[in-house]
Amino acid sequence: MTLIAHPDQPPRPLIRTFPDQGPLVRLACRELHLAANGTPEQKRAIGNPDHLPRPWEPASCTDADLRRQLWQWLEAVVVWLNHEYAWDVATMIPTCWPTHPHLVHEVAVLADQRRRAGLAMTSGALEEWHRYSLPCFLDRQRGRLRSHCDDGHQEWPGRSRHTQHTSAHDTAFRDGRYACDLDALRSSTATPPGQRPPRLGLVDLETGQILDGSPDA
Repeated sequence: MTLIAHPDQPPRPLIRTFPDQGPLVRLACRELHLAANGTPEQKRAIGNPDHLPRPWEPASCTDADLRRQLWQWLEAVVVWLNHEYAWDVATMIPTCWPTHPHLVHEVAVLADQRRRAGLAMTSGALEEWHRYSLPCFLDRQRGRLRSHCDDGHQEWPGRSRHTQHTSAHDTAFRDGRYACDLDALRSSTATPPGQRPPRLGLVDLETGQILDGSPDA
């Protein structure tokens, strides 16, 4: 059987390439790779790895240009995911995803894991991404959003409860419980009256004799 392209449709590839990152995001990933796997000289040049931005944690990208390129990349990844992996609308990432912090956190991790899987020298990492990372992400998305944003973005249903949780009254109540716990801990570890805490002594390593640990010994 010979397959003939539809005459009214321009030719297009069967699949789309995973979106590339901007230069600053690529640089951030390269520095993290060198901090973990580079030579001693490269690690010294990188400096303290705790200070490096991590694209899978957007809040750590405090440089404005880097953050802008990160959002552009994640937006392209979401469009790519919805086109390449979502056949049914129930599995599509909603257009309002940037307004949902839980989706922002998860999309960033999912995108970075897909990037790393695509760089691997075998298909094992990509199989793991297909088998676990993507399906688990979609399941969590459905469990959290349900059908709230199917026909447009809906306001956060838990906003009033979050406001109550962070109110001065409820915060003071929890702080009081924490203080009671610390008081109970101090009471349980306090030295009873008339008992001296154990003190350190000096031991002669040659004879095994225990010496007096007082300052005059």
